[in-house]
Amino acid sequence: MADDYYQILEVPRTASAEDIKKSFRKQARKHHPDVNPGNKAAEERFKQLNSAFEVLSDPQKRKLYDEFGEDAAKLGFDEKKAEAYRAYRSGGRGGGRSGGGIPFSSAGGGGADFDLGDLFGDIFGRSGSGDFDINDVLRRQAGPRSPGRGEDITARVSLSLAEAITGAERTLAVQRPGRCQRCNGKGEAGNTGPCPTCKGSGRLRRSAGMPFSGACPTCNGTGRAAEPCSECGGDGVIEENTRLTVKVPPGVQTGSRVRLSGQGAAGTRGGPPGDLYLETEVAEHPLVRREGDDLYLDLPVTVSEAVLGAEVKVPTFQGEVTVKVPPSSQSGRKMRLKGRGAPSLKGGAPGDLYLTLQVKVPDDATPEVKAAAEALARAYPRDVRQELKL
Repeated sequence: MADDYYQILEVPRTASAEDIKKSFRKQARKHHPDVNPGNKAAEERFKQLNSAFEVLSDPQKRKLYDEFGEDAAKLGFDEKKAEAYRAYRSGGRGGGRSGGGIPFSSAGGGGADFDLGDLFGDIFGRSGSGDFDINDVLRRQAGPRSPGRGEDITARVSLSLAEAITGAERTLAVQRPGRCQRCNGKGEAGNTGPCPTCKGSGRLRRSAGMPFSGACPTCNGTGRAAEPCSECGGDGVIEENTRLTVKVPPGVQTGSRVRLSGQGAAGTRGGPPGDLYLETEVAEHPLVRREGDDLYLDLPVTVSEAVLGAEVKVPTFQGEVTVKVPPSSQSGRKMRLKGRGAPSLKGGAPGDLYLTLQVKVPDDATPEVKAAAEALARAYPRDVRQELKL
């Protein structure tokens, strides 16, 4: 996060979403590991581009990044944590680091670091002892611990055009919040004790400009609460690195988003998991051009095939087919193979494959070829360029 994401993608801070996407595609193709095998610098650059695009292509993440800079990542791009940060800044407390909490530098002015333990210490009747965690504080602000749905996560997948047309399978290394095995995702240890929020009193007081009064929301006024799991700190989730084998459906394009239900971050305190979204990047093909679900291919034919007509074999992504070239076909003539284009992601009819005939003359002009060409020239009834006028 030390490098500015806009500088990494080489776009101004006012760049549109489309400009950001175009710049990412251009640079990603240039620095892709497949294009630069063994080049560690290109590989690192590609990782930086992906990190920058992941933030700036998401409107909510980009908004928080523009507001907080690299601190947005420390806040986990979480709007609730951002709101607590804003409340702190608007309260006029600009400095005074204490204890061992997480330091954040003020991105919106002031320039001073502060300690979140000091920030929330007054609210819950503690001093800046350094044992505060913003996640713990926000859990207490939210009230009784209840299950929460896990966050959605995004992974990018690079594909060839053939893979995009026919579908593909990928094994991805994914870092995500996973279910805590010690508490089975519940976030609670087996025993209870004094409520850590109200210290057993069952009530909270109003302080530090953030109103709290009446029954403690954590223990519902009982003064006792289940102790948080020592492994996950009460969230029910811990960071994990896992490998997932995913299937990319046929028909994707660059920018397509494929949803894999339940493969995102684990839910907090036993809640349902989020989803995993695959964002696809499809490489250009040297011979085939794609427009929507339709494909375009230049088909070379010989002079005799164009004049006399012929049956020729044509490769498609679904397998080889035989097509009939009509007699007296001109170079540039278009032929359509219905349904041989890309599948429709929306479940509609597949696209078509359009062939453009390209008449090829022999490379070597042997005496026989020259005699045949002279005979062919006599077959033209008029000048083929007589209508060519500017």
